[in-house]
Amino acid sequence: MASPSKKTLIQTSFYEQAKSSRRGFYWLAPVIVLILFLCVMGMFAWLQQIHNDSVMFVTIDQETRQQRLLMVVAALSCVIVVSLLFLWRYTRIRSRAEAALIAETGFRRAMENSMSTGMRVLDMQGRIAYVNPAFCRMIGWNEADLIGRTTPFPYWVPGRHSQHQETLNLLMSGRAPSSGLEIEAQRRDGSRFTARMYVSPLRDPQGEQIGWMTSMTDITEPKRIREALTAAHERFMTVLEGLDDAISVVADTPEGLELLFANRTYRRFFGAQAGGHGELLGGRLGRFTDETVEIHSETAQRWFEVHHRILAWTDGRRVRLQVARDITERRNHEEASRIQQEKIQLTSRLTTMGEMASSLAHELNQPLTAITNYSMGAVAMLRSGRAKPEDVLEAMEKAAKQAQRAGKIISRIREFVKRSEPQRQTVSVTGILDNAVAFADIDARKRRISIECSTPDPMPDVMADPILIEQVLLNLLKNGVEAMEASDYRTLHVIITEQDPLVEFAVIDRGHGLKDPERLFEPFYSTKSEGLGMGLNICRTIIESHHGRLWADANPDGGTIFRFTLPRVAPQVRIPSEDSQELHA
Repeated sequence: MASPSKKTLIQTSFYEQAKSSRRGFYWLAPVIVLILFLCVMGMFAWLQQIHNDSVMFVTIDQETRQQRLLMVVAALSCVIVVSLLFLWRYTRIRSRAEAALIAETGFRRAMENSMSTGMRVLDMQGRIAYVNPAFCRMIGWNEADLIGRTTPFPYWVPGRHSQHQETLNLLMSGRAPSSGLEIEAQRRDGSRFTARMYVSPLRDPQGEQIGWMTSMTDITEPKRIREALTAAHERFMTVLEGLDDAISVVADTPEGLELLFANRTYRRFFGAQAGGHGELLGGRLGRFTDETVEIHSETAQRWFEVHHRILAWTDGRRVRLQVARDITERRNHEEASRIQQEKIQLTSRLTTMGEMASSLAHELNQPLTAITNYSMGAVAMLRSGRAKPEDVLEAMEKAAKQAQRAGKIISRIREFVKRSEPQRQTVSVTGILDNAVAFADIDARKRRISIECSTPDPMPDVMADPILIEQVLLNLLKNGVEAMEASDYRTLHVIITEQDPLVEFAVIDRGHGLKDPERLFEPFYSTKSEGLGMGLNICRTIIESHHGRLWADANPDGGTIFRFTLPRVAPQVRIPSEDSQELHA
């Protein structure tokens, strides 16, 4: 053990108490010796006085010897007193050093006993020379069971003694790593724990190594937590790397965007650079928003649905999290579905015209017959030679009107069945209603059903594609006419009302009513034996594409009420000019 220092660096009440407890005893031995010395000198002086008084005659030589003897005794007395003073000083210093050593030893022992780290000392032969209470608590063995023990130690795991011996040989050879050794030990009750052991050489006051000091810390619970966190991190990273969405995290720096994290899908599209993240921001660099947008990436040549969010990173910085989902296939499917929907709409219109072919032939036959009659009449008047120009002109004008009527019928048919892109525009409800009713009235007259319209005055304008809305209204009128074929009530009502900012169309029939209202707008569901089940579904799609709504209600008087709405166009207020006022006047 190293020699104790004269003064401890840790000033504690424990040290002061130990020092003061021995302060009254270090001077006791020198005082006793001094008292005995004084007693001896007193006895010597007393005997010398008796000798002087009892001798009648003293020679000069004897007196000289007597004086010399007294000087020697006095000198010896001074030497003894000085020696006693040095002894007293040395005793005082030694007592203080012992008190300091006792206090220091007690303090270190108390500190050592309060530690949770197990301390163990091995001598150069590998025997246990010292263990602290924490080490005993850690392994469950008493100090008496461990001191002096050699290998195998009782806390070695059975069946793994060779591995423990290799660890001990590494320790004894001085080749233990500075980061420590991880070992597994067994307690007295049979339970096992994992510990990390650190090793340092133990030296005597002369600097010669006399053993090894080892410290052991139970890391079972921290290791379990670390392994659980590692496993959770691995699972989390496995999930992120396995996602089809491109996930990236960037931080704003003076040099630009710094890529902090990118999963495999992002790296596959954009590499390990922050350029892809910036491209998908779509100009929202300064906007902290959680909205989702669809952006086309020129780098990846793909469409992405991008969700952007601001969050706090592990170092406290505000960073940008971006989740980009590849929706290229969805966009392609939507485009294909739109094209297919247009084909279905065209097919529906052609089917409708096919069903109306015979009625249209009858409708066209009337103006053609009238044209023939008027033309033949004019020819007959010209051949007779009695024709008046006024009569011939009147016949030809009537024939021209009938030709115009037939041309309008054919033109409406061509516009109805012509395939074209939807063209929303400001259109009058009057034109849509007249064209749809004109087509439906052909079939209605065959079934002896009249169509009655109720409209506001003035008629509002709507923003719509007139051909598509005519198709919707015609489909609802045809359904109403067919539903009322067996009804006693023979009038189909069409009511148009303004509900700012919408215009509502209502087709009211007195037919058989709704059998399954929940499935009314499902694709391929039809109550008709010859129906395809796509008419109402197409109608709803058309109305919703115009930002309107289509639904059906039961008619309290029997039958069904189909309603749909369209956005109303606000009327423009025109201020008449002076010229127009004069013209009007």
